[in-house]
Amino acid sequence: SRGFPISIRIHSQEGTMARNGLPLFPVTVVGSWPRPPWLLEALRKRHAGQLSYQEFQEIADRAVLEALRAQEEAGVEIVSDGEQRRDNFYSFVVEKLEGVRMMSVAEMYDYAEDKSYFEQILRQLDVPAYAIKTPVAVDKIRLKMPLALDELEFLRRHTDRPIKIPLPGPYLLTRTMWVQGLSDRVYPTREDLAQDVVAILREEILRLRDAGAAFIQLDEPVLTEVVFQPPVHSRTFMCASLSAAGEDPQLELAWAAQLINRVVLGVEGVRIGVHICRGNWTTREEALLTGDYRPLLGTLEAMRVQQWVLEFATPRAGDLEVFRECRQKRELGLGVVNPRTAEIEPPEFIVARVKEALNYFEPSQIFLNPDCGFGTFAERPVATPEVAFRKLRSIRQAAEQLRREFGTA
Repeated sequence: SRGFPISIRIHSQEGTMARNGLPLFPVTVVGSWPRPPWLLEALRKRHAGQLSYQEFQEIADRAVLEALRAQEEAGVEIVSDGEQRRDNFYSFVVEKLEGVRMMSVAEMYDYAEDKSYFEQILRQLDVPAYAIKTPVAVDKIRLKMPLALDELEFLRRHTDRPIKIPLPGPYLLTRTMWVQGLSDRVYPTREDLAQDVVAILREEILRLRDAGAAFIQLDEPVLTEVVFQPPVHSRTFMCASLSAAGEDPQLELAWAAQLINRVVLGVEGVRIGVHICRGNWTTREEALLTGDYRPLLGTLEAMRVQQWVLEFATPRAGDLEVFRECRQKRELGLGVVNPRTAEIEPPEFIVARVKEALNYFEPSQIFLNPDCGFGTFAERPVATPEVAFRKLRSIRQAAEQLRREFGTA
């Protein structure tokens, strides 16, 4: 257990959720909330070594409480801490792991196999090369402290609502952290690194479950990059995942599902979902990936998780009809608002989208959430707190309409 106590407790999924008292169409979030300017300044000081870890956490406490208050006032029923303690949804692990170095996209340029192609990607995809950073394994990775247990424990002291904890998925972490020329001196292959990543994530899920988390979400956005980008031998950018994917997309997807299943094998007593989107680093929709979920259906079905958390508020995600051949196979975290636009989707739009989903899922299988997080990268939020609040409130209003029509439990 790497020095941290873990007890194996088995509960039924139904018992856990009954205790949480969730109604039909529960309203939740994908994770991140826009960070206030004073938190960004504290984060910069932390990275510069001007604030200790504990000093930064005390400042972040206030930001977490503001994010929590906004969610509760909007009517969110499964809350997160807004990822306020994280510089983004996966790079924060550099604070929690030994053997990991934070590198900016600009620094990664030196390790790109095809530098001209790499520069072209940065221009086309609107990537802030110096602002976005990614963790790279440069030595044997070991846990310094739990990845997200502190986030859960603080939030539990300030809310009685069920809590969702997002974690970077094993495929995302492995692919991001393994860089030829840096990582291969310690981990000759990606699979060598994946073994340690899987063990660390599995132990964290058990800790979070035993500490009372209701929902653990594994973020795997780069899976869309595997199927929607042409095969290349150079590194690509998708949520700052810069290491090359394998040449065969189907083998890559199968490996991703295998990693997820190794993480969750035998874990009960907590709802586990996988979140997949098409990029959330820019408000320029044309810079983000396009394509429906059809090429990913086999991978999704192979993952032994309870819920698929998917975006469907943007036409880029395609139509819900793709689920015709796999009806009612899992719960659906249905993305019903676009976090990258200022337009507030009316409740009627959301209700109509949910009714489309009801052709393929039972009412009890559908959770309502934004397409992705509202903050993603600390230095580059894709929404303002005001817009995020209004979008969440619209989701709650839609949920109330749906409950009146389909029942409340």
